[in-house]
Amino acid sequence: MTSTVPALGIRTGEGSALQAVLLDMDGTLVDTEGFWWDVEVEVFASLGHTLDDSWRHVVVGGPMTRSAGFLIEATGADIGLAELTVLLNDGFEARIDHALPLMPGAARLLAELSEHEIPTALVSASHRRIIDRVLTTLGPQHFALSVAGDEVPRTKPHPDPYLAAAAGLGVDPVRCAVVEDTVTGVTAAEAAGCQVVAVPSVGPITPAARRTVVSSLEDVDLSFLHGLMTEMR
Repeated sequence: MTSTVPALGIRTGEGSALQAVLLDMDGTLVDTEGFWWDVEVEVFASLGHTLDDSWRHVVVGGPMTRSAGFLIEATGADIGLAELTVLLNDGFEARIDHALPLMPGAARLLAELSEHEIPTALVSASHRRIIDRVLTTLGPQHFALSVAGDEVPRTKPHPDPYLAAAAGLGVDPVRCAVVEDTVTGVTAAEAAGCQVVAVPSVGPITPAARRTVVSSLEDVDLSFLHGLMTEMR
């Protein structure tokens, strides 16, 4: 899956302004936000440093360059960003090889979107190597395309990933529903002009204009997404 091949034959639900659904990955579809933190703790422990648990909210949901850079600066660890990135990706892959739990409601939502032929994209700050590994569990057939954090000039919290996904699908970002779990991701989606459904995973997210907060993906189905778009008309 790549972010450069546009989807063909796009169909949208009749009577709805919804053109596509764009989904975050870590913490939204797969229960892996904790995996990243555990790997960061282990890697820095091997370097002789202990991570402060309060830093977890700083590094969650963002690009690895930002998270890893913050942790290097905060700990003073003697390691370069490129080397640390490799260690973190390797550690994460090892963890998901053993287990990759889906968030409640994720499999049902993806199946429903596929059944109704709703154009869907996976949009993540994770690197391509990680996305492709996770897609084998999520089911690549559910996504017309995917956008990785190392494939765009600027990743979340910038709007670039969501703008790239909308362009690849040939749809208007304003007519896209985005499902995210962190403030960083929500910020990116809103900057792109999308309607956002927030399902908080680590830190709290407050409701706002064009942003609906739910407690679980179990609360999100196609009727719900169509309703959000109908309300904005």
